[in-house]
Amino acid sequence: MPNPIVAIVGRPNVGKSMLFNKLVGRRLSIVEDTPGVTRDRLYAETDWNGRRFTLVDTGGIEPESGDELLSFMRRQAEIAIESADVILFLTDIRTGLTASDREVANILLRSKKPVILAVNKMDSTGPTDPEIYEFYNLGLGDPYPVSALHGHGTGDILDACVSRFPPEKEEDSEEDVIKVALVGKPNVGKSSLVNRILGEERVIVSDTPGTTRDAVDSFFENKTGKYLFIDTAGMRKKSRVDDSIERYSVLRATMAIDRADVCLVMIDAGEGVTEQDTKIAGIVHDSGKAAVIVVNKWDTVEKDDHTMDRAREDIRRDLPFMTYAPVLFISAKTGRRVDRLFELINYVNDQSSMRITTGMLNDVLADATARVQPPSDKGKRLKIYYMTQTGVKPPNFVVFVNDPELFHFSYQRYLENQIRGVFGLEGTPIRMKVRRRGEAE
Repeated sequence: MPNPIVAIVGRPNVGKSMLFNKLVGRRLSIVEDTPGVTRDRLYAETDWNGRRFTLVDTGGIEPESGDELLSFMRRQAEIAIESADVILFLTDIRTGLTASDREVANILLRSKKPVILAVNKMDSTGPTDPEIYEFYNLGLGDPYPVSALHGHGTGDILDACVSRFPPEKEEDSEEDVIKVALVGKPNVGKSSLVNRILGEERVIVSDTPGTTRDAVDSFFENKTGKYLFIDTAGMRKKSRVDDSIERYSVLRATMAIDRADVCLVMIDAGEGVTEQDTKIAGIVHDSGKAAVIVVNKWDTVEKDDHTMDRAREDIRRDLPFMTYAPVLFISAKTGRRVDRLFELINYVNDQSSMRITTGMLNDVLADATARVQPPSDKGKRLKIYYMTQTGVKPPNFVVFVNDPELFHFSYQRYLENQIRGVFGLEGTPIRMKVRRRGEAE
């Protein structure tokens, strides 16, 4: 990505996520007193003194831990270090200098990257706590006192980070970057698909449902275009969202849908469409996002010549409100058909951005009303005067009539189908508003 990258690293529970939220200016990263709450790398764009950069929150590094999850977290932090331009190493004044801090410092020294050493939880104002001087033993230069809780000292560490950025170059336009959110219930293979696309261990993959808690951004570019993949936490039923960390994850997954251009609604081939899948697809539809239904783990299904056709029919039946979305059967594990995702992402994004002239729309409207007359009620018939498009992503249309009360939902569905029949609009919902003639557009 064109912006410089600053990675916040350190052992668990020193306040990395709280500092991340303070520097970004909003609650993006999960903050809990439980060590190891932040598992994946979490990205956010921010700026300081006119210089934009990408800030990365990482899971805590436990250098000598044999725990599987902590080992995953350590690997994620190492990947963040490899991709960073500047590393912000956070320590804790309350616990003092620890053996783990020394091990992390050795990892950072070997990386040959610029390192800013910050000592957190120095929350009181006044004279500097003399305990800070022991952090000189890490060999990383002057330690910066900071309070992630109150924001003290954050300006100084940001100044230090910006001073170590590579020279500023003319930035590429990001208008042509398609934001793609991967959504679905836990353990459906979202992280595995991101890793398959990127060819690296970008996000944690585990058989344990709910391993991804943060919405994680990954930039990817190939011959078909530029993409920002957002791997989200799996959305569980509300009855199963029984702790605060899980609630934040669901909230962030919903926020990821809001900022995406295209959503990949992932379904487990072995389970088919479940009640939770229907709810997740409904959120995508109600948000007006272009969508592709991605059926993962297709390699695990026993097949005959008609298995795929039957599965597609079942999905259309179980998701009747999303019949416009193309369905792709893949295996993130083997890579089968994953390359086809890009052409579908581009296609539905273009469809969602389509603009149709008022003249062409009204030609379709005239033909549609001639075929099927508008409904009437108590002797009064609906008259449709004209239609115009007012927006994209998704396509928004306004229909001007004599009486909006006569515009039945079934006739609206009929007009939507007529528009799709002529212009396609595959992969995107349609929004249609009805107004009385004379109302301001």
